[in-house]
Amino acid sequence: MSDIVLPALASPRRRWARRYGLPALGGAIILAWALVALLAPWIIRADPNFVNVAGRLLPPSPQHWMGTDALGRDVAARVAYGARVSLTVGLVVVLVAGLFGTLLGASAAYARGWAEEALMRLTDLVFCFPPIILAMAIAAALGIGTVNTVIAMLVVWWPKFARLSRSLVLSQRSMEYVEAAQSIGFGPAHILLRQIIPNAVGPLVVLLTLDLGNAILVFAGLSFLGLGVVPPTAEWGAMVAEGRELVQQWWVATFPGLAILTVVMGFNFMGDGIRDWLDPHARS
Repeated sequence: MSDIVLPALASPRRRWARRYGLPALGGAIILAWALVALLAPWIIRADPNFVNVAGRLLPPSPQHWMGTDALGRDVAARVAYGARVSLTVGLVVVLVAGLFGTLLGASAAYARGWAEEALMRLTDLVFCFPPIILAMAIAAALGIGTVNTVIAMLVVWWPKFARLSRSLVLSQRSMEYVEAAQSIGFGPAHILLRQIIPNAVGPLVVLLTLDLGNAILVFAGLSFLGLGVVPPTAEWGAMVAEGRELVQQWWVATFPGLAILTVVMGFNFMGDGIRDWLDPHARS
């Protein structure tokens, strides 16, 4: 009897694990890093910028959980405070670029004509260059600094949202509910903002979630190349750059590198889960 009942009880759990396991893991990772960023002063008492040359390059210990770097600064404190910079930049870049690109692409697709053509040529021009290369060029021209790096990333980040929103609006503008709204007398702005975009928001949410990890990775890459934060600000990419030649002192670059890896994986897991949840074929 037990051999028959137990699989019946375990089957829903296995189905839940297959469907929600990775998204739940990704959400837990993102939540953990968000708590670390918010509670950094209470989790780790050490000052991330305190220089102690006498205690430089100490290995991980109960006093310094992740060791110290070449200037004697606590690596754990710098990783925790670096989460504030990386997560904030990722959110700002993706939200601002996503909002701007979505509204621009949706407006051009609904208006059609020369506005749509001009937008598509502009997006094609931006897509001609790899995002990291174009962001490097803009950041180098503007100068080192977090604000300048964010501006450089915004310039190269909005076209993907504009192109996606354009394709979604083109597929939705011929639907019956749009024709019904037009027959009632609603204006183009109301139909676009209150009717079309809410019905096409699913793929945009998926792209936004997946792009959060990509934005953090690109920002870390720019900081690694010296085009991101201004020293001594704690940031994961800059910390990896500081420890890239310290082979024996592996902890200097390993822990911030693991932080980047886990955050990007968390957003990818969560984005894949949201995509499957919004896809009716995947749900069935």
